[in-house]
Amino acid sequence: MTEKYKNKYRISSARLNGWDYGWVAAYFVTLCTKKQEHYFGTVVRDEMQLSLIGRIVYAAWMKTPTIRPDMNLELGEFVVMPNHFHAVIFIGDNEFNRHPDHSTTIPAKECTDAMPCVSISAKELRDAKHCVCTWQKNSVETEFKNLFAAQSKNLASIIRGFKALVTINARRLTSDFGWQARFHDHIIRNEKSFAKILEYIKYNPLTWEKDKFNKMG
Repeated sequence: MTEKYKNKYRISSARLNGWDYGWVAAYFVTLCTKKQEHYFGTVVRDEMQLSLIGRIVYAAWMKTPTIRPDMNLELGEFVVMPNHFHAVIFIGDNEFNRHPDHSTTIPAKECTDAMPCVSISAKELRDAKHCVCTWQKNSVETEFKNLFAAQSKNLASIIRGFKALVTINARRLTSDFGWQARFHDHIIRNEKSFAKILEYIKYNPLTWEKDKFNKMG
């Protein structure tokens, strides 16, 4: 997977000012369930055992590139944990990010932080971290519309559609299911950060007992 990154998605510090989240890049995202409830399964002997809702999350994420073929998306490493989800996603060159006037930035002040404890330098985090609100505080009907209505063709729209698809199907099993309204993203600027993030995702089940998201740890 590190071969996939190489220098194709390398981002200079200068470009991060006024960054557009529809631009070509590799992104690391973290999503949490409402109140960090354990809807997605359990970790048994250092391996994640998915619940039915956990399987819904897995299947919905796998469908993301085919649902949005016009965005030239590619999935990287990802993991479904008991109450959260980590993933790397690549946004490639497409018709929506080739124009300099295309702008889809979202105010960070609207968001809360869900950053996991990935060992990345403070400067990289300061430059590249960003909190995005998916505006999912309202009804499933609103979420369902977001699947088919006009999108802003950026990272937030991808996550909004993914969360809505999971919510619609999960609530057929339990009406209480919900996500945190916000998610955390990180622009992966270089191969070093990319490798650290992949390692963090891969070994997340092994470190679950000490994980910041483990309410029972």
